[in-house]
Amino acid sequence: MTRKTKIIRPKIPKALNSASLNSMEDNTISMAKIEDTEIYGEEIHKLRASQVIFRNVQFTEVSFRGIELTDVIFEKCDLSNADFTEALIHRTEFLDSKLIGFNAADSTVRNVLFSNCMARYGSFGYSDMKNVMFKGCQLNQAEFYEANFKNLSFLKCGINDVNFTGTSLEEVDLSTCEFERLHVSLDKLTGCTVTAEQAVGFAKALGLKINGENHGEDMA
Repeated sequence: MTRKTKIIRPKIPKALNSASLNSMEDNTISMAKIEDTEIYGEEIHKLRASQVIFRNVQFTEVSFRGIELTDVIFEKCDLSNADFTEALIHRTEFLDSKLIGFNAADSTVRNVLFSNCMARYGSFGYSDMKNVMFKGCQLNQAEFYEANFKNLSFLKCGINDVNFTGTSLEEVDLSTCEFERLHVSLDKLTGCTVTAEQAVGFAKALGLKINGENHGEDMA
C-alpha cells in the first residue's frame, strides 16, 4: 500500500487585515489578506509573505524570484506565467487556481497542497519537494526534470506528457492519474506505482511489442 502524504496546513489567524503589496515594508507582508484585485507588472525579488491569504487575485507579468512563502493560501487566483523561481514555499496551499506556465524551478517546497489547479506547462525542474500533494490538477506538459521528491503524491491528476527526466519516482503513485505518455528516466522508475494498463503503456514506450494486442490486424 502506498504511503499517504501528510501535509501540514498553513497556520493563519482567523482575523486578517485587508492589505495590498503597496502597503508592505522591506518587501515583507504578513497577517494580511489581499482580495479581488490585479497585481500587474510587479518585479519584487526576495518578497516575504507570511500568514497571508490571496483570494481572487490576478497576477499579471509578475516576477517574484526568490519569494519566501510561509503559511500562505492562494485561492481562486491566476498565477499564469508568474516567475517564482528559486522560491522557498512552506505550509502553503494553491486552491482552485490557474497556474498555466507557472515557474517555480529551483525551488524548495515543503508541506504544500495544489488542489484543483490548472497547471499545464508549469515548471518545477530542479526543485526539492517534500510532503507535497497535487490533487485533481491538470499538469499536462509540466516539467519536473531533475527534481528531488520525498513524500510527494499525485491524486487524480492529468499528467500527460509530463517531463520527469532525471527524477526518481520511487514511492510515487501515479495509478489514479491519466496520461498517455511520460518523459522518464528508466533507471528512476523503480518503486513507482502504476496500473496494469499504465504499465503496458510504459512497455510500449520502451519499444516492447505486447503479445496478444492487435492480433486481428496482424491476421489481415
